Amino acid sequence: MKTVLVTGAGRGIGLATAKKFSSMGWEVLSLDKQFDDDYVGERIQFDLRCLDEISKLIDGLDPIDTLVNNAAVLFCDPVDAIPEKHIREILEVNLLAPARLIESVSPYMQSRGGGRIVSVGSVSAFTGHPDLWYGATKAALLNLTKSYALHLGRHNVLVNAVAPGPTLTKMYEDLPESRKESVMSSVYSGRPCLPEEVAETVFWLGALSPAYVSGTTVDVNNGSYPR
Repeated sequence: MKTVLVTGAGRGIGLATAKKFSSMGWEVLSLDKQFDDDYVGERIQFDLRCLDEISKLIDGLDPIDTLVNNAAVLFCDPVDAIPEKHIREILEVNLLAPARLIESVSPYMQSRGGGRIVSVGSVSAFTGHPDLWYGATKAALLNLTKSYALHLGRHNVLVNAVAPGPTLTKMYEDLPESRKESVMSSVYSGRPCLPEEVAETVFWLGALSPAYVSGTTVDVNNGSYPR
């Protein structure tokens, strides 16, 4: 049985991804800072801001075949009044923690002949985004994906990302109505994406996609940002 570690697995896209892998017979390690009653597999309560503890955490887990970097935070602060603590948390959770997780799991993957890493980016990576540091970290995460794909490619470790558009999660529901209207204005179907639709794409990259698919970002945005 293969093992997947999903961060931010307590809700939204992370929970849907954990459920998808579990339904396909995988052992699921669900990591989040806090959980409600609904979770899948082994629950790992961990704050990704504790960057120096990530390597030790990974050392204590079963060998991981697929890593899904999904956890992220967003604050709807005005661009000219972003608290320093919010900047720090966004950088740590959205960018530095995924990098540290990749650094920690990839040696195990290399020693076992390969593995897969999928990071959840965002359409915000491609646009000027009102949440300055959220958009910046998502753009950096996609660049990180390409860099690690290059670094790990000869070891059969595939590194890819997805970039969802507006998705029906708590993060989306907490946005101001004006922001929702703005992001939905160009969506072809006129509805937000379901977390399960992103999870299907993550599973394909994390389990099924051809070995030549690496360093790629798959858009799941239904026209919210065609490119």
